[in-house]
This record gives sequence, structure tokens and C-alpha cells, in this order.
Amino acid sequence: MKFGLGLPVVQQVPARVMAWEASAGPPEIERIALAADRLGFAHVACSDHPVVPSSRVEAMGATWYDPVATLAHLGGMTERIELLTHVLVLPYRHPLVLAKSLATLDALSRGRLLVGVGSGHLKPEFRALGADFEGRGGFSDEAISALVAAWTSNPAHHEGERVRFRDVVIDPRPARRPHPPIWVGGNSLRAVRRAALLGDGWIPWDIPDADFADAVARAVRLREEAGRAGPWEVVAPLGPVDLVGAPGHDGAMRSRAEDLLSDVDRLRRLGATRLHVAFRSADCDHLVEQMEAFASGVMERS
Repeated sequence: MKFGLGLPVVQQVPARVMAWEASAGPPEIERIALAADRLGFAHVACSDHPVVPSSRVEAMGATWYDPVATLAHLGGMTERIELLTHVLVLPYRHPLVLAKSLATLDALSRGRLLVGVGSGHLKPEFRALGADFEGRGGFSDEAISALVAAWTSNPAHHEGERVRFRDVVIDPRPARRPHPPIWVGGNSLRAVRRAALLGDGWIPWDIPDADFADAVARAVRLREEAGRAGPWEVVAPLGPVDLVGAPGHDGAMRSRAEDLLSDVDRLRRLGATRLHVAFRSADCDHLVEQMEAFASGVMERS
């Protein structure tokens, strides 16, 4: 089992953000990414909202770092950890513009990019960006195919109802061949189908165990029926984790580690291949302590 984490500070949703993140910035983000790289976490992640409608700031928060810029910066500081967009909203950008920026990120990071994508859900944001909310599902399907075409053909062609281009070249090419893995986010039947037939993995949000197992089985069946082979990842959420929280002592910490190991085993049996971990933390020092305890108490034993 592999383990990654969402970066702190880069998105500050009021219901989930830790109090210390409000006054934090690049130094804390960089420190967490370097710690994750050192401790053996598989990926760090950054999400995507180019603009936040003022009517949604109370629920969403206003702070959302750009994922491509953020991950490119951290890729230059780290050595081995993968860089996950969790998730890019495909209808917000033309696929060729996205193909260029993502290929550049993958080239600069020596093949460490993981492309998490979704179709989006926030209608006012679509309106502000001039994107088609009603047609977002169909556009997302075509955008994935267009990204693959832009990265794997030279010159590239794509002929769809919403995305068309021919005789274009994207350079630099992605370092990872044939292209960076594309993992599709979302719990809907259409998202699972998109992940199975067009992607290389699936990223569900919080989802009941029975629904999770059914969706994994459905995706595997769809891939088999379509004759799709190759690596397939299912990235499930885990947490929030609190291994070093007070009150408590060493025995309590071991007990919490055992509980987490049971959760890891349960998610593995449901079909997860990688876990996206969230931590509780009182400050940046505490978060690093949580990560260190998790690495030794859970990751090394999974």
C-alpha cells in the first residue's frame, strides 16, 4: 500500500482547515513537502479552484493555490515524491493549454506527475470562467482523450464534438511514457465509468464501504470488457489521523496505530491501492510529528 497526503495551507476549507494554517504560507508548505519526501510518502497533492464565488467563500474559504504552479515549485525542491493534482477541473481549460503546462511539469520533475482530474460541480465558478456547466461530462471525456493524443502523437490530432485539433506539437514531452497517469475523481456512475474506460485510476471522495467496493468491481469489469490493461490505481481517503495528539501516552499511540492498520487492511480488501491521508495538527511542528509517527507506526507495517 502507498500513502500520500494533501498539502496543508494550499486550500483552506473552513470545516476542515486547522487554525494554524490561516497564518501559514510557503515556508510551511515547503517544509511539509520536504518531510513527506524524506519519510517515504508516495505523493503530495494540491486541488483546483481558479476562482471562488463570493457567495461560497463562507463554505469553501478563499485560499486555493494553483495546483500546477504549486506542484512545479515543490517538484524542484524534492527528489522522489510524486506530485498529484487532486483534482484539476477539466472544463476550465482548453486541453492543449493544459497538456502544455502538465507536460512541462512532468518534464521538469523527471516524470513525477500524477494527473488527477474531475468534471467540476460549482456552477457559479463555471459561469465566471465562461465554461459549459451542463456539458461538463461530455467535455471531460473528450478532454482526457485529447490530453493523451497531445502527449503521445507527433503531430497530434483529435476530432470530437467539443474538442478538435490537428497537426499540433506539444514540446517538451512528458518524461513519463507513454504519458503521466490520469486518475479520475468523483463518486458518480459516470465518473467511475470515465475512470475505467479513459483513465488509469479512480479517486473517490468519502464513500460508504459497500458503495466503494461495488464501484471498484464495476470499474474492473468495465476495464476487462473493454480489453484495457496496464496499471490501475484506486486512491481512497484515510483520516483525519491523530497519532501524537494530547492527551495520550505511548500506549495510546500504539493503540491508535493498530486501529489505523486495521483501517488500511479494510480499505485494501475493498480495492484501494493507495491512500490519501489527512492529519489533525496544532501547528506545523505537530504535523511533521504526526507524519513521522504515521510513517513508522503505519507505513512501515503496511
